[in-house]
Amino acid sequence: MTPHPLATRPDRLELGEGIRWTGAGIVLVDLLDGRLLAPPDDPAAPLQTLAQLPVPLGAVAPVAGHPGTWIAAAGTGICLLHPDGTTSRLASPEDKPGPRMRMNDAVADPSGRFWAGSMAYDADEGAGSLYRVDPDGTVVRVLDGITVPNGPVFTPDGCSMYLADSARGVVRRYPVDPRTARLGMPEVFVTVDDGSPDGMTIDAEGAVWVAVWGTGTVRRHLPDGTLDRVVRLPASLPAGVCLEGDVLHITTARLGLNPPGRYDGALFSVRVEVPGTPAAPYRPAPSRMPAALAVPSRAVPSVAPGQGPA
Repeated sequence: MTPHPLATRPDRLELGEGIRWTGAGIVLVDLLDGRLLAPPDDPAAPLQTLAQLPVPLGAVAPVAGHPGTWIAAAGTGICLLHPDGTTSRLASPEDKPGPRMRMNDAVADPSGRFWAGSMAYDADEGAGSLYRVDPDGTVVRVLDGITVPNGPVFTPDGCSMYLADSARGVVRRYPVDPRTARLGMPEVFVTVDDGSPDGMTIDAEGAVWVAVWGTGTVRRHLPDGTLDRVVRLPASLPAGVCLEGDVLHITTARLGLNPPGRYDGALFSVRVEVPGTPAAPYRPAPSRMPAALAVPSRAVPSVAPGQGPA
């Protein structure tokens, strides 16, 4: 059993998600409120709002070579978020007829591509997809039939991807060709019977830390899937995890809790035995992306918040 984590900020988030250590600092989102947040140096100070969008904000990755610019899974697609808070939309693949959709978790892989999942607001069975953003800004659907995608998270060599389908209680591992980004046939890595696997991160030994929504736990699974460590929280809805060196940071939610407990929605931290590495940046191709990076707009459609785990 890993030692008890501590709540590190006075904030209580509705749906704390998408937490990442960039190497320069921590960022996270309050997903349905569309806020990009960062902890200031003062450990007693509340989280600082870096950007506020009029749509849900699933997760971001820094854009290499463009300090203060982020690529974001937001609203019904992918956009670039500029230092002044303006946005440039790359694609809106979920702005279409059918169930009302939004983007969810997202991450950059070690080769610099950005991967983002989508889901229906009502978590309609199989309505979600996984998208990949290539260095030239092209957005490609690579998987469909997912209900609530979380992750993905990649091994440091970029040769394996872990993706949770939270509603189905399963984490799958996919082989990845780092050169082409082609996915191979998946295998079941972990199944969860007592909650929903949500955000994930990988440490230096290749073990996967999984936030398990509804259980108040974060679990470390070895590369063969064996459960190795459990962190227990005084909050029932852990949603996101990242490693800042040997410090594990955990976001939680208070969405749907009536009433929420004292620590529901808090940000927690705990020291662990094996460190992690910074989140990878998105690496745009110089030949195509500078125009999008230089021409911001605020053309992000507003979407009303929904309910349920993310």
